[in-house]
Amino acid sequence: MESSPEYSQSISSSLNLKPHQVQGVISLLEEGGTVPFIARYRKEATGSLDEVQISKIRDELQLQKEITKRRTAIFSSLEKLGISDNKLLSSLHSATTLSALEDIYLPYRPKRRTRAAIAREAGLEPLADHLYTKSSHNFVLTRFLSTLTEQISEEDALAGARDIIAERINEHKQSREALRLLFRERALLDSKVIEKKRGTATKYQDYFDWHEPVTKVAGHRLLAMLRGEKEKLLTISLRPAVDDALSILYRLHINKNSGDIKQIRIATEDAYNRLLAPSLENDLRNTLKEQADHEAIEVFSANIKELLLAPPLGQKRVMALDPGFRTGAKLICIDGQGTLLHSTTIYPTQSAKQLKHAEEVVLELVKKYNIEAIGIGSGTAGRETESFIRTLQLPASIIITMVNEDGASIYSASETARKEFPDLDLTVRGSISIGRRLQDPLAELVKIDPKSIGVGQYQHDVNQTALKQGLDDVVEYCVNSVGVEVNSASLELLTYVSGVGPTLAQNIINYRKTNGNITSRKELLKVERLGPRAYQQCAGFLRVAASDNPLDRSAVHPERYALVKKMAKDAGVSIAQLMQSADIRASINLEQYIDDSVGLPTLKDIMTELARPGRDPRQGFSSFQFAENIHSMEDLTPGMKLPAIITNVTKFGAFADIGVHQDGLIHISQLANRFVKDPSEVVKARQQVIVRVVEVDIERKRIALSLKDVS
Repeated sequence: MESSPEYSQSISSSLNLKPHQVQGVISLLEEGGTVPFIARYRKEATGSLDEVQISKIRDELQLQKEITKRRTAIFSSLEKLGISDNKLLSSLHSATTLSALEDIYLPYRPKRRTRAAIAREAGLEPLADHLYTKSSHNFVLTRFLSTLTEQISEEDALAGARDIIAERINEHKQSREALRLLFRERALLDSKVIEKKRGTATKYQDYFDWHEPVTKVAGHRLLAMLRGEKEKLLTISLRPAVDDALSILYRLHINKNSGDIKQIRIATEDAYNRLLAPSLENDLRNTLKEQADHEAIEVFSANIKELLLAPPLGQKRVMALDPGFRTGAKLICIDGQGTLLHSTTIYPTQSAKQLKHAEEVVLELVKKYNIEAIGIGSGTAGRETESFIRTLQLPASIIITMVNEDGASIYSASETARKEFPDLDLTVRGSISIGRRLQDPLAELVKIDPKSIGVGQYQHDVNQTALKQGLDDVVEYCVNSVGVEVNSASLELLTYVSGVGPTLAQNIINYRKTNGNITSRKELLKVERLGPRAYQQCAGFLRVAASDNPLDRSAVHPERYALVKKMAKDAGVSIAQLMQSADIRASINLEQYIDDSVGLPTLKDIMTELARPGRDPRQGFSSFQFAENIHSMEDLTPGMKLPAIITNVTKFGAFADIGVHQDGLIHISQLANRFVKDPSEVVKARQQVIVRVVEVDIERKRIALSLKDVS
């Protein structure tokens, strides 16, 4: 088993990081440290690596351990077979990838009964040796056949010998390495429609006859074609030119010392077409799919991050409406803590009588509950309901805004919603979720499976284990970046706190129910099963507003309280005074507090936190309004400039909501008056922008937008 220093050396080379940084992260991970904790509170040990870099080290470490595990299994297999060749074992030790390990092990790996195995059983291996090397110049085929136990024709004997040669070529390490490189650098991706399915495959029509080098294929295109193949609408090939592959094999297996060149050529072609090409194509497909998955997960994670860290309205009294035409708009009122005060249904898009009644209900409830903001779900009838609300003579101080409702229906039918509101209808739960999203997007969206929030790129086609890890990472990052108030946080929010997880989250809630509000961070140690290790990981991210200690309301970790106390004492003030006075903090010489466990990065973080204890990293809230009188695609004309919200960022552009129930695409070429390599350089999910309408295709429900020339 490799030691962690050996892991750190290879990982540091792979990620272009310093070995001591990688080793520091590995040591902390193996001690049970979480990514947020290591990134925030162990900067000296990691050289101030951020969450992304630490996550990459964690993932690379897991891959290295998988390679080690596979290598150990191969050694065990070889030992059972009685194989102890030092050169072979050295090659296995030197292999740095799973594919390299498997190529070396291939000749020794137990196989099913292959054509070559059947030929060997028939006694044809000496014939194969002769054909390949001409080791016996006096070898006569008819005489050889007469020595076999069972009679076999010359034609069948040659075919069997070729099968043995083909298997040897397939298992030849240098052949596989050379062809693997050829596939990686010169394979072509060919996609064709299955002709009898042409009529039903129109959504894949761009790929009916598609060709491009694999070195140029974009991840989103590959995933689209793979989906078409999975639906049995397309066929996909990923191979280089056959002549290029065969020329490599001929060069490796045919020379002046070769035996029967004609038979070797036939065997080589068979080895490539039957064995090597399918195997290497499958390897290449898996590699490209893995890369495309990684790209898609990164895009999805970036979009989710922007949604989770969207500006919160805060603890304001909110009216929320989940719109609908036939079924009406489900209306709820909640207080600043998100507690339901009232629910009803209004029909603002129906008859004049129902419209009048809806007006009266809204005005009455706004006054009764002193409503400070109104949020309208962005789904069906959303624009019409928003227009209705804006026609009412409401106080100018009331914020009116659209709220993205993706995933609200998923939440309303979830076990979480049933536990929160067991006696409420699904539609009411959905409206409450919309209202709470307005108050605090992060606290509400963590209750929903991130895959159900519509900002992904082929999220159902990528590796689901990798997707879950990626999304869990970004949710964990967002929750711990903002911090969590321990006495009001939901089970879902607490679950994502560093070092907590579902069990401890439930134990914290149980403790609150039994003992009332937690009044200090130290009291967390009384929570069942929340021991010193978990406390170390989570305490800095949990805020305790009810505490008498002002540091309990900050992101300063309890392990540094004594240090802050010493700073305050040296300055001749209390901790509260130190936090309140910028002049006193500026007078402190941080250098004098550096020791073996605390360096300048941590000391600077502490001073920043003392200046703004418990600061929220999210931006301030700003309301949004679509253009008036633009409600459907029929209202659009090229050249219009409209307010929009970016709903999804992909590798080929961004989608934007302009209030017509159909998002428009801002192609990557239309994002700026310059070359854009990555759309995320220019726009983020939930960003408010002004777009220009380029083209409207009502029949295909497509809208082309641009960010160029909009000023």
